Amino acid sequence: MQRVERFELQVDAGFADFIENQALPGTAVPTDHFWRGLSEIVHEFGPRNRALLLKREDLQDRIDDWHREQRGQKFDPESYRAMLGDIGYIEPSQGECAISVSGLDPEIKSISGPQLVVPVTNARFTVNAANARWNSLYDALYGTDALGNLPPPGEFDVKRGEKAVAWAKTFLDDIFPLIHASHASATGYAVSDGDLAVATAAGITAKLRDGRQFAGFTGLAECPDSVLLRNHGLHVEIRIDRADSVGSRDAAGVADIILESAVTTIIDCEDSVAVVDAEDKIQAYRNWLGLMKGELEAEVEKQGRRFVRRLAADRRYIAPDGTDLTLRGLSLLLVRNVGLLLTTPAILDRDGNEIFEGLLDSVCTVIIALHDVRESRRNSRHGSVYVVKPKLHGSQEAAFTGEVFSRIEKLFGLPANTVKIGIMDEERRTTVNLRECIRAVAGRIAFINTGFLDRTGDEIHTAMEAGAFLRKSDVKAADWLAAYEDWNVECGVSCGLAGAGQIGKGMWAMPDLMHAMLKEKLNQPLAGASTAWVPSPTAAVLHATHYHRVCVKDRQTDIRDSNRRTDLARILNVPLAFDHHWSEDEIRREVENNLQSLLGYVVRWVDQGVGCSKVPDISDTALMEDRATCRISAQHIANWLHHGVVDKPFVEAALQRMAEVVDQQNQGDPDYQRISPGFDGLAYQAARMLVFSGRDQPSGYTEPILHRFRRKAKQQAAQAY
Repeated sequence: MQRVERFELQVDAGFADFIENQALPGTAVPTDHFWRGLSEIVHEFGPRNRALLLKREDLQDRIDDWHREQRGQKFDPESYRAMLGDIGYIEPSQGECAISVSGLDPEIKSISGPQLVVPVTNARFTVNAANARWNSLYDALYGTDALGNLPPPGEFDVKRGEKAVAWAKTFLDDIFPLIHASHASATGYAVSDGDLAVATAAGITAKLRDGRQFAGFTGLAECPDSVLLRNHGLHVEIRIDRADSVGSRDAAGVADIILESAVTTIIDCEDSVAVVDAEDKIQAYRNWLGLMKGELEAEVEKQGRRFVRRLAADRRYIAPDGTDLTLRGLSLLLVRNVGLLLTTPAILDRDGNEIFEGLLDSVCTVIIALHDVRESRRNSRHGSVYVVKPKLHGSQEAAFTGEVFSRIEKLFGLPANTVKIGIMDEERRTTVNLRECIRAVAGRIAFINTGFLDRTGDEIHTAMEAGAFLRKSDVKAADWLAAYEDWNVECGVSCGLAGAGQIGKGMWAMPDLMHAMLKEKLNQPLAGASTAWVPSPTAAVLHATHYHRVCVKDRQTDIRDSNRRTDLARILNVPLAFDHHWSEDEIRREVENNLQSLLGYVVRWVDQGVGCSKVPDISDTALMEDRATCRISAQHIANWLHHGVVDKPFVEAALQRMAEVVDQQNQGDPDYQRISPGFDGLAYQAARMLVFSGRDQPSGYTEPILHRFRRKAKQQAAQAY
């Protein structure tokens, strides 16, 4: 790898070229100023970063020692909680916390709706996600199992289409009711004296029950091309085209119903990508740069047709009073940096060590965002940069993150708190100290959410020495998880995030099961969450219907006024299997389920560099998997191995059986590399290490092992080439 020197940094030559000739031009930041500032940040904050990681290890060692001392005794929750306080794991409360953040865009501050998470390294997915602000409800209903079953193959099914239209018209009646009429009986839409006028089959002209819901139109008032409605801050467009194949069958000429859907999107540099070296980092930053400059595009092949997909333009309407109305065409973009753990070979410090990747992400994603902040403001109208910071452990790490961004703001001449922070409440130490974490960045906090997958992995690792854990399904059903979800919303509301930031919930991990999602994910806005993650633009439009049915603002007000407080003891109720009596078959199925999931993910990560994808589970149900799901599987088996529920030969045999299953599931992938019968490839070695060395991994994270083997795979591929 060729390197060049920049102010005591040894920089990969290709990376330096990207920064100097692509990222910096247009930012008004001189090249030397950038490299000097990066070097100062790396050498000042790097040792502090390392010290915070050592503190994690020290706290974990103390917790492990306590559990070992208690072995053979009945678990005492009060003593456990006292110990966590004594060692500083639970921080002393500083009283009520009140945030004060300015410069927030309405998508963050006041609009509740779905949130997409997309790997930054995949340009096509990224453009699709950015464009997912507006989506077809008809397509989402017809093309998925949302109606209860999948569409038949072949030509358009008229009856299914009619069923989709009926569902959508019922939705309109529920959310935008007419006076003495139904949208299903509409024969025409028009605008009269600034109001929506709906002609019906009964010969009457109906109006909206709440006229304030009429937001605008396109075309002619007496014969509009579309009608725009608004509810709970979200828009719905009724598209009218009597020449359209669908509109020609509709009495009112309605060709589609378009919902404002993915209000925000997280562009992910972390869990959903496989970025292990300078080459990968350039690809990630180049796509982020394309988004910030509004230039990113992707070539798409669909139904035998090739075309280029570009970022959507804003949408223009005529308001009820006749003035122009412009609505954003793109989702508001946040960027997720990596956490504190990882280092990157893209740059070495003055001592020849890899620098912390989180520091590099912090500097580079902000410098690239300057193309938006100082030029177009296509993304943030307020000139803010939204950075989601994952895997923080406690308020000291949150405060450290805030200090890093303060230094970056000074480096680039930005006003204080230009960079807004999203804290992912996905580590146990952050959960129990969430108010203090929010307090530590009270001037820039814009987002908190629950990440139940990583949170489960950390639950297992933190209490690894406490005993054998319940089976995964029982861990998920245990009271600690429900308490954690409630606690997160309560903390956010009590600190002032309601109406002043996002309070989010985690991912729906089954992208093909939209019927179930429509039923279950309604619970998240009901719980007071202003956003929740979805796996696709199609899922976003379906989940958007939930935010029309629930006024999140009212739910958050109810929570605040009730002064509801979840007992911390419930969160600290470790889901252990104190008196398990599992059969051999139950144990075998649990281990095989974990191993199949782990192998199915790792083979794509290591061999193909795919960080997140639909991975079929042991029953062939497609699940969206990333490093968090891998972390759970590895930690769960490591826990059972440690406490003698299973032994190494049992797991080795199960690994080989599941390798054959994964091979069978991937036989249609031309890029797939078989695991069996050799069981000696890099992906298989990585999977074994994740299981058998899982207990020794920092916080149970999978990244160190995955990165090591992915780098080896890339080196082998380069040598073969």
